[in-house]
Amino acid sequence: MNRKQRILIIEDETAIRTGLMDVFVYHGYEVDSAADGPEGLHKALSGTFDLIVLDVMLPGMDGFAICDRIRAQDRDQPIIMLTARGSDEDIIRGLTLGADDYVAKPFSVAQLVLRVQAVLRRTGYANDAGDILHLGDTVEIDTRNLCGRRQGETISFTRREMALLAYLNAHGGRAVSREELLHKVWGYARHAQIETRTVDIHIAKLRRKIEVDPGEPVYLVTVRGAGYRLLSE
Repeated sequence: MNRKQRILIIEDETAIRTGLMDVFVYHGYEVDSAADGPEGLHKALSGTFDLIVLDVMLPGMDGFAICDRIRAQDRDQPIIMLTARGSDEDIIRGLTLGADDYVAKPFSVAQLVLRVQAVLRRTGYANDAGDILHLGDTVEIDTRNLCGRRQGETISFTRREMALLAYLNAHGGRAVSREELLHKVWGYARHAQIETRTVDIHIAKLRRKIEVDPGEPVYLVTVRGAGYRLLSE
């Protein structure tokens, strides 16, 4: 008999927490929960979960601090963050700390379920990539250790950023659409009606890391009407 996948929900609003627990139990998952930051962090670090659904605004310790602590111990733990604000600042902060995806409140439960399913079946292009990726003469990226150098400056990457770079590098001869990236890198089903700007936000983050001038990219370029292309050596 196959083991049920385990989800931890860290959410202080009782109605949302119990509602999400019921939804994920209905979809066949084993679910645990926590109602505040310290309890959530303790369960996240002491238990074994296939996915953590993590609210940002929590009593005792916010979701950003929890995500950072989890990543310090386990950089591969899948995390989806819930934020009451859909601002780029909050989203970028969560993704920079290593969250796999975000959902802004108020959210559609169906959308959240789709995102959970996508993260749980995500692909691992970063692990299959070669050890070193060169972008021109200025950028060297160690794909296995999630780090690199740009003009002598050390840079680090999240697991999702590296998976995105690796997929674009593997398809460097053509532009890759947002829809294909959501399917292949984020694991969303083809043609799923996903409302997310996560691809664009990750592209912007990567440009700030690998480009000398992110406003005029020379490596990670936009192909108008088609998607993105990575120009390596």
